[in-house]
Amino acid sequence: MRTLVIETATAACSVALIEDGVVIARDHVVVGRGHAERLVPMIAELPDQGRADAILVDCGPGSFTGVRVGLAAARGLGIGWGVPVHGYSSLALIAAAALAEQPGDAIVAVLDGGHGEVFQQGFDGALVTDGPAVSRKPQDAVAALGGRRVVGQGLARLRTVDYGMPTCDRLPDAADAVLLPAAQATLPPAPLYGRAPDAVPSVRA
Repeated sequence: MRTLVIETATAACSVALIEDGVVIARDHVVVGRGHAERLVPMIAELPDQGRADAILVDCGPGSFTGVRVGLAAARGLGIGWGVPVHGYSSLALIAAAALAEQPGDAIVAVLDGGHGEVFQQGFDGALVTDGPAVSRKPQDAVAALGGRRVVGQGLARLRTVDYGMPTCDRLPDAADAVLLPAAQATLPPAPLYGRAPDAVPSVRA
């Protein structure tokens, strides 16, 4: 069983091929923007041009554009190859990687959510969430930590507040999807935006 993993929800753009629980190929770059231009060539450079029996894609939360780029590519390839497409959360991915490096009882994953906020979600040592991902101002995010270890690129926002917790700065990496339990790697391939879209259609009377 071979799975193509697509990661475009944040400033990172990465892909990986996982076969029978082992990462056999990967590529990871921090691009900031331009995921649409980078993603397809990165997939094409994988063995067999990334052809797989299933596709796993980051549904967010993260960049609205990045999330849509990844989902569009995953759905298109899924239709073209006739294979299933599943999703995972960017926050679960960085939490899984951090827990693999340093096991513990509880962890909070944070990513830059824009508008001066962070996306935040807590997990226990088995990667079970304590609730849905939310977007919070730094001071509110710190108040919700409860003394837990913090991981994720959103730390740059939290450092504006003195919280004194153990931390680990990181971006999601597609290769880390091998660490996700089944419950976290079988989400519907639909956006997890973490908050309402910035643009709201006008309503005419």
